[in-house]
Amino acid sequence: MKRLLALGLAFGLVVAGCGGAGLPGGGGGLKVGMVTDIGQLEDKSFNEFSWKGVQDGASAVGGSAKNIVTKDIADYKQNIQSFVDQKYDIIVTVGFLIGTDTLAAAKANPSIQFFGIDQFICVAKDASDKECKGDVPANYQGLIFNEAQAGYLAGIVAGTITKSNKIGAVGGRSDVPPVVSYIKGYENAAKTVKPGVQVLINYVEDFNAPDKGEASAKTMIGQGADVIFQVAGLTGAGALRAACNAKIWGIGVDVDQYLSLPDSKACIVTSAEKHLQNAARDAIKRFKDKGKQTGNYVNDATNGGVGASPIRNLNPVPAGLEDKLKQATADMASGKLKPVP
Repeated sequence: MKRLLALGLAFGLVVAGCGGAGLPGGGGGLKVGMVTDIGQLEDKSFNEFSWKGVQDGASAVGGSAKNIVTKDIADYKQNIQSFVDQKYDIIVTVGFLIGTDTLAAAKANPSIQFFGIDQFICVAKDASDKECKGDVPANYQGLIFNEAQAGYLAGIVAGTITKSNKIGAVGGRSDVPPVVSYIKGYENAAKTVKPGVQVLINYVEDFNAPDKGEASAKTMIGQGADVIFQVAGLTGAGALRAACNAKIWGIGVDVDQYLSLPDSKACIVTSAEKHLQNAARDAIKRFKDKGKQTGNYVNDATNGGVGASPIRNLNPVPAGLEDKLKQATADMASGKLKPVP
């Protein structure tokens, strides 16, 4: 999940490690730069959809956008600095791993707006501060997501389509709060839709071990699970592979994994999504309209920040399923429904 690092769909050429593709023109409008996490730009995941949003936002405010594709974690700092040196107005960085360098850059460059996608900003006041009581720079905003809401929508699907009354969830790490939130929402929804359903949960404690994910899912399948939800990055890709091989249903995470994991598209019915494109676009528009943005901005059901991917591979789609998803989204947006009470 968190380590499925991403970049986005570009106009034209992408140059790794130094100034990549951008919007044509751009004149005197805002200059928006995006530094990807490690990986490639067109990854059908975090990098790609964040970049789409940056382009959308730059277009909406009459500005221009360029990206730098990070090839190694050691390059985070210099890639951010490249945009600083070019006097960019907004710098967007992708993924939690680049958060430390983004915070340092924001402190050093108070005139530039920084947005961190999937970065929860926690600034310690001193070495003993465990509660984030330090001051967040006025020019740095973390764009975070309500994973429990997205997981709840996935759980509605799982609870609706299971025939064995057993479903599974493979998590990457139990000490990563967004992973736990996804799975709690999933479990609660499934039990609401189908009381008595058994939810098998295993945290593999590794985001980069597809074989471990596959083994975990196989164990659940052996226990009767007929739906597997993955919240485990590359480990989870192995879990979905096991689901497809066993001819049961799989549910993806973060982005529409029917598109990002073509080897598993035959069994993926939906994915619990973070709407990265919307989050990046809207952040740039907020800066244009309201000035400096700070703190942690939650993208959730109230602002289109999370959702479920289109239903696929179910023919016909179970009666009432899509209405249930729409109603749950509306109820979460209004506050009527709490995915994790």
